[in-house]
Amino acid sequence: MSSTKSKKKHRARTQRYTSNVFAMFNQAQIQEFKEAFNMIDQNRDGYIDKEDLLEMMTSLGKDPSNEYLEKMITEAPGPINFTMFLTLFGEKLNGTDPEDVIQNAFACFDVNDSGLINDEFLKESLMTMGERWSEDMVEDLFHGAPIHNGLFDYKEFTRTLKHGSRDKEDDQVPSIPPEELAFKPNTST
Repeated sequence: MSSTKSKKKHRARTQRYTSNVFAMFNQAQIQEFKEAFNMIDQNRDGYIDKEDLLEMMTSLGKDPSNEYLEKMITEAPGPINFTMFLTLFGEKLNGTDPEDVIQNAFACFDVNDSGLINDEFLKESLMTMGERWSEDMVEDLFHGAPIHNGLFDYKEFTRTLKHGSRDKEDDQVPSIPPEELAFKPNTST
């Protein structure tokens, strides 16, 4: 009987030491990370090392310095296998603001509380208020963003930013005519 108890304790202990990083991502995200990991792991040994990074970056037309590569490798506390790769991304992604904070920042521009902002108004605001963004920065933000009929869906954008994109069949954007938006960009120049 005591041998059964020790086996059970051993199983529980093993479970305690497994990484919780897989719980941070859904299956589709994990699969995307696995594909990215395999692309970087050029020698297919199951680990990303400095030589793998050099080969991958060279194939992209980059010429990184040895110091740069070393800095990238030393961000990990140990060898970079797939679990460590996921852990590094999890730490980086969790370093962003919480979803509600990001949504509240966009909500300042949403006078109708619809979850939608006129894209031209948002662009003008980003380029003229506070830390002014360049047009290139705004275009980078809008690239692939959920903009339909001139309306930026910041709730969907925030969800995608924090959780990844969802299937197209799930995409249902509410329809609010642009003329119902209280703020419109100043187009008279």
